[in-house]
Amino acid sequence: MRGSFFSRLSPQLYLLLLMSLRRVWTQEHVGTAPSTFPVAPECPEACWCSLGGKANCSGLALPAVPDGLSWRVRSLLLDHNRVSALPPGAFADVGALLYLDLRENGLRSVHARAFWGLGVLQWLDLSTNQLETLSPGTFAPLRALSFLSLASNRLALLEPSILGPLPLLRVLSLQDNSLSALEAGLLNSLPALEVLRLRGNPWACSCALRPLCTWLHKHPRPASETETLLCVSPRRQTLSLLTAFPDAAFRHCAQSLSARDLAVVYALGPVSFLASLGICLALGSVLTACGARRRHRHRTKVRLLLRRQPDPEGPASLETTGSPAAAPTQA
Repeated sequence: MRGSFFSRLSPQLYLLLLMSLRRVWTQEHVGTAPSTFPVAPECPEACWCSLGGKANCSGLALPAVPDGLSWRVRSLLLDHNRVSALPPGAFADVGALLYLDLRENGLRSVHARAFWGLGVLQWLDLSTNQLETLSPGTFAPLRALSFLSLASNRLALLEPSILGPLPLLRVLSLQDNSLSALEAGLLNSLPALEVLRLRGNPWACSCALRPLCTWLHKHPRPASETETLLCVSPRRQTLSLLTAFPDAAFRHCAQSLSARDLAVVYALGPVSFLASLGICLALGSVLTACGARRRHRHRTKVRLLLRRQPDPEGPASLETTGSPAAAPTQA
């Protein structure tokens, strides 16, 4: 019986055949042909970008948001850099961004229009920075945001106008700041909020804490988390749990006005003052005119009475009184 085809080949020819087959397999499966291999989106020189729209610029000591980001980028990692400020339109070139990580940058200031154009952003992490204040309307453009972390900053005040209405926000991290209370309007503008992280703040158990305590009672939390929410002032309430204050404990507090009520008061105050001033001037003018008319009538009546009244003493009395009627008599 004749041998097979491979058994009749010399070792050299057999080796060449194997090398050719390996080269063909590599071209087909690894993709060495540049014309058919998908190309990654535009990417800054210092960063690394993937085909899925992820731009990794972590830990590169970047002083600002890098230029050259493509609109195809969906996830941008800028954590552990040196971005100390975000100017207006800092992310204007990546309007389709869904995920933005800005942790540990030493960030000190964020312009009110820094996030303009990020209408589809869902995840924003600004934790472990040096933010002390934020401008009103900073997060207002982020209507699709579902996660926001401001943890480990230096925030002492967080007004409702800073966040604005975020209808889809589910997670808000505020732990390890300098917050003593949260205003009622802030929580009311977050209807979808489920997770609120608050530990590590110097809470003051006063009337200003009422909105937060009310929210906590409506959204029960694990005991391991509520045990870390403690008051640090006033002294008699030190180390008291925030969840230990029922709504009845705030009955002595005057109901604070909402932002809408304050706006109405500020708007109607000057208008009502000017209106009352005008009414007073008009009434004063009317009363003055009526008084002058009454006095004029009175004087007229007195003159008529004096003319009609007969003089019992005759001309002598006129001379003694110095009346002008005495002049013809003396003449």
